[in-house]
Amino acid sequence: MSLFLLSLLPFLGAVLVGSMPRAGRTTQAMAAGIITGAALLLLLAHAPAIFAAGTVSATLEWIPGLGLSASLFLDALGLLFGGLILGIGLLVIIYARFYLDPSDPMGRFYACLLVFQGAMLGIALSGNVLLLLIFWELTSLSSFLLIGFWRDRAEARQGARMALAVTGGGGLALIAGLLLLGRIAGTYELAGILRSGALIQASPFYPLALVLILIGCFTKSAQFPFHFWLPHAMAAPTPVSTYLHSATMVKAGVFLLARLWPALAGTQLWFYLVATTGLVTMLLGALIALFKHDLKAILAYSTVSQLGLLTMLFGFGTPMAAVAGVLHILNHALFKAALFMNAGIVDHATGTRDARLLGGLATLMPITATLGLLACASMAGLPPLGGFLSKEMMLEQAARTTLGTQWLVPLLATIAATLSVAYSLRYAVHIYLGRRRSETALAPHDPPPGLWGPPALLVGGAIALGLFPMLIAGDLVQAAAGAVIGAPPPAFAISLWHGFTPALGLSVMAVIAGALILAGYAPILRRWDGLPLPVAQSLFDAGVAILVTVSDRITRAIHNGSLQRYLGVLFVVAIAAGAAGLATGGFAAGQRPTLPASPVAIIGWLTLIAATVAVIRAQRQRYFALIYISVIGLIVSLGFIYLSAPDLALTQISVEIVTILLLLLALNLLPKHPSRLSCTALRLRDGALGAAGGCGAGFLAWAVMTRPPNDPISAHHWANSYSGGGGTNVVNVTLVDFRAFDTFGEIIVLGIAALAIFALLQTATRGASGRRLLQWMPDLVRSPEHHPMMFVVATRLLLPLALLVGVYIFLRGHNLPGGGFIAGLVVSIAILMQYIASGFDWTDHRRQVDEHAMIACGVLIAVATGLGALLFGKPLFTSAFGYFSLPLIGTFELATAMAFDVGVGVTVIGAVMLALAELSHVAQRAEKDARTEHAMDVDPGRSRVPAR
Repeated sequence: MSLFLLSLLPFLGAVLVGSMPRAGRTTQAMAAGIITGAALLLLLAHAPAIFAAGTVSATLEWIPGLGLSASLFLDALGLLFGGLILGIGLLVIIYARFYLDPSDPMGRFYACLLVFQGAMLGIALSGNVLLLLIFWELTSLSSFLLIGFWRDRAEARQGARMALAVTGGGGLALIAGLLLLGRIAGTYELAGILRSGALIQASPFYPLALVLILIGCFTKSAQFPFHFWLPHAMAAPTPVSTYLHSATMVKAGVFLLARLWPALAGTQLWFYLVATTGLVTMLLGALIALFKHDLKAILAYSTVSQLGLLTMLFGFGTPMAAVAGVLHILNHALFKAALFMNAGIVDHATGTRDARLLGGLATLMPITATLGLLACASMAGLPPLGGFLSKEMMLEQAARTTLGTQWLVPLLATIAATLSVAYSLRYAVHIYLGRRRSETALAPHDPPPGLWGPPALLVGGAIALGLFPMLIAGDLVQAAAGAVIGAPPPAFAISLWHGFTPALGLSVMAVIAGALILAGYAPILRRWDGLPLPVAQSLFDAGVAILVTVSDRITRAIHNGSLQRYLGVLFVVAIAAGAAGLATGGFAAGQRPTLPASPVAIIGWLTLIAATVAVIRAQRQRYFALIYISVIGLIVSLGFIYLSAPDLALTQISVEIVTILLLLLALNLLPKHPSRLSCTALRLRDGALGAAGGCGAGFLAWAVMTRPPNDPISAHHWANSYSGGGGTNVVNVTLVDFRAFDTFGEIIVLGIAALAIFALLQTATRGASGRRLLQWMPDLVRSPEHHPMMFVVATRLLLPLALLVGVYIFLRGHNLPGGGFIAGLVVSIAILMQYIASGFDWTDHRRQVDEHAMIACGVLIAVATGLGALLFGKPLFTSAFGYFSLPLIGTFELATAMAFDVGVGVTVIGAVMLALAELSHVAQRAEKDARTEHAMDVDPGRSRVPAR
């Protein structure tokens, strides 16, 4: 269970930090840092087991038959990424404490950062690809919040939208690809998929699954042609940029390529798609980075290039290329995090990130300059730093790879390495060396240790990794590469000197050529600026505009606002599908004998038909139509009683009362004499469709009920209701135990519906709808007595009785007809009658709980009940029960399902009250009535009129 605690810690930390908005900045940073540090220690505690046994796993079963389970899986690759996520995350937390302005909401920042950290850690630990998809999408959502943290800035909002659109779209492709992959392998467990490489690659669906998965990986890791979103994410605060580019977001796609390597790699399709995309991205990103002037933009495009390098290495599909890729993941995280922090320090100290305005800072900021120069040297691949080692290994693998011709890959890789040297040297020389180019608004100086300490640790790691690679990371690289390959990697030794090799020659050429490019940078820049290059943001905006225009035209053609058209299409499709199934599948009459209809049933059926016809006839008299609808609901309730379904009857009659009362209030907002909705021909068409649909539904019911059930699920519920759920009311036990997940979904839908009513009615008195209301409201006949005294007194007397009935129905629901849903409706009716009798203001003034909070509390209570089962190793929403004895009371039963039922009841009450509140508010705003808080039309503060 320690893996589950590890995966939950960042989310718990986010809740903790988010719940202390008034705490000091240091306190919030300490809370976030302690949580991240604890998670890092817990992760490192698994390291001995990983190096000894290879993997550590934990599983909580949910729906094993569908392959749904919460499976966590930690191997050396997950250990490497988890260590980077938590280790660099801890340094980012420290750095952000001193970087962010005092006016920035630190609590919100750390809460979003910890959610993002938890999502990334979940990707690294997921042992089930369906669980991985959840964390994958959560990274897109949380990164959207982080990139748009400064939401008052247009560039931040634009960058956040672009990142969400691109990575979210790729995530949809990834969902399809991983579902298809699991289908091919016969399991969604990651371990099973990785063992099924031969089966997957032999499947005819392998190309489709591979392309879909690669789209997801390429969009997340900013590979060409999806690379344009990453530089625009630089509108985020520098701590966010540091985290995104070094250890988290953009590394997720590379991680998934490495994770699925045993199942997908080794084919020609993999090589051409992955290696070629990586090679193009590496070249393009390095070229653009060379000519950017904003320091973060230089680093952003360098990240694109470095991610292309990693993608190319894993695309080669050879074991040693995987080893080089794992080593460069570690190197890149160290120097890129240090460089982004360095850029933030320069921005803080000088007030600008424009390289054209900087220069000569080494004498003014010696500590910052030293750290920046060393990090640049590692990014350029200069000895004796860690970046040199992985660059050498990359060039060696490129020299052994053939793409069309033997020399193409090493040539292009060397050109990319040359450009990497050039932009690294430009960053170092143009900022720290030479003379000052201009005076900045601030006096540059080294920051306090809180800002330069974290990058110093990272640069120290880059130096140590270059000088003592096998000692520092040899075992980790070997184990992580073995996890990528799915087998022990070939023997290798990482060192600064391997003798005179082709890779060394290519590396020397890259360094010399990069220095020459920097020496002649000015004329090269002028030529580059003269090229008619496309602007990624403009292309993206144009593409989005085209999609919006096309979508709008399609929507207007299909969704023209006619409810009759929508229902007509629905009925036509349903009738056609049923007729096609009957025509192709054949039909034979059932052998189960029918029962004779009693006179009472016939009378009820005729009443139901008559009320239905009356509703259609009275469509323009809404009040009478509502009365007829209530008759229909009553007959349906009596039908449930007749068929021995008291739970359904109670639910039906309660729902009818609530909905009829709310609709009565809604009639107040509608015109008294509505216009005819359709002509005679359309009404005949609609009548024919309705008759056909009704006949089809009746035929289907008859066909089902005249056949004996074949091993019905109800038999299982009957047999296990008392022994498994502790209740004799099978319906209630089914709702709160056997099928509690369905009920949970239903209360969420109910809450969403109430919130939708709230959102829609909030604007009902403004604009065109408000003008229509002002026209309709005077059309209604008003009662001279707003709050009839007898009605008010009756509802006051009935309120405690109704509440007592609601509690009674709730408590008896586990063994007799009742339960949380019905109890919630009964209580809602009792409160609703107070609103109607005494007026909204009078009742609302005495309300103590907000309806939004009630809905949220109800859902959270239900969630907590379901999650409680997981703590005891049981499936989600499993209930427990027991029998207890107390003096005077005697023996009684308690079940955890009661808590779930409480959540259901609270959600129902909150939803009904929210709908009522909004209807009342709209009526008040439309009528512009003065608020009155006195029921019975009596103001106790009024002076009495003397009697004559």
